[in-house]
Amino acid sequence: MAALLSSALGGEVGLRLLLSPASSHVIVRTACTVVGIGFPVYSTHKAIVRKNPAEQEQWLVYWAVYGCFSVAEFFSDQLLSWCPFYYHVKFVFLVWLQLPSSSGSQQLYSSLLRPLLLKHHARLDRVVDGTRNEMSKFIVNHQQEIQAVKGVVLKLASTLYQAGQDVMQITHSNGVSSVRSTGNEDSAPAADDQAGSNDPLDDWVHADDVRP
Repeated sequence: MAALLSSALGGEVGLRLLLSPASSHVIVRTACTVVGIGFPVYSTHKAIVRKNPAEQEQWLVYWAVYGCFSVAEFFSDQLLSWCPFYYHVKFVFLVWLQLPSSSGSQQLYSSLLRPLLLKHHARLDRVVDGTRNEMSKFIVNHQQEIQAVKGVVLKLASTLYQAGQDVMQITHSNGVSSVRSTGNEDSAPAADDQAGSNDPLDDWVHADDVRP
């Protein structure tokens, strides 16, 4: 019961902090990223693993709506970012898109996005096909440069990885050396005691004590 109350209290405090006008934009923007991208990525992964067509269609529709929203936000970010409650409204909007009870993404796709895409279907196909052809030509014409850049990137990544491994190995070696040195210091008095017990002079003195 106490755990349930503490969980509910923590959730209420977190929600009040998130929706408070005085809360930092960093907190709200992080929440928007988690809700808008993090949760849908995992939910899409589960839909693919389960091979559920209904869930896959649901999240495909969400990504289509979210992609259009991101494009619109990119061009209007400088204007909308000045609004004091913009990220709070964005957070609520992203939650509304995903809630099964509201089906916000499905409503927007059916009423706005789908008719718009169908209206300009032929023109968009020409743009997409032309862009793909140009990209293919660029890759074919600059194959050597691309391979050279790829080799440099792979070499740099390998160098950074090896440097990280060396640093970890040095750190581990230093930790083992410090542990061994500490152990040697602790065992030094015992070794001295053992050496003292085997001292011939000490044996000769004790022999005189027991001699009749």
